[in-house]
Amino acid sequence: MSKDLRLSRMLHVLIHMAEHEGAATSQAIAAMLNTNPVVVRRTMAGLRDRGLVHSEKGHHGGWRLARPLDRITLRDIHEALGPGSVFALGPARDHPECLVERAVNATLANAFAKAEAVLLLELGSRTLAEVRQDFELLRADHAPHEEPRNPA
Repeated sequence: MSKDLRLSRMLHVLIHMAEHEGAATSQAIAAMLNTNPVVVRRTMAGLRDRGLVHSEKGHHGGWRLARPLDRITLRDIHEALGPGSVFALGPARDHPECLVERAVNATLANAFAKAEAVLLLELGSRTLAEVRQDFELLRADHAPHEEPRNPA
């Protein structure tokens, strides 16, 4: 099973949008994500429907954040992206009549539900502003360091 990268990718895009003035076109976002502008428009439409971004048509149009970063949680974005499992793990469906498989799947379903609840709480407690702060710390750590000046 492949991983669902939409949340990570949208966090990336939204932080870049916050860093740059002006609207981000679907084409520019698609180039950043190495995907098709149609996929970008479809994905961004879900965020727009939740009031996280808005779109502008025309020559200088594109996508803009609709709220400040400190008012957008990671959970807001996750939910705007639509249904999808937060885990790559899942139950087997090879022998649905097998009682062992049923017991295993019931146990796993319970564990996944509990883990997902904890994850959603964590996503709801973190904002894009916090992610941006993490980015700023990384940028500061990777900035070229100036050599001390020789006073002579």
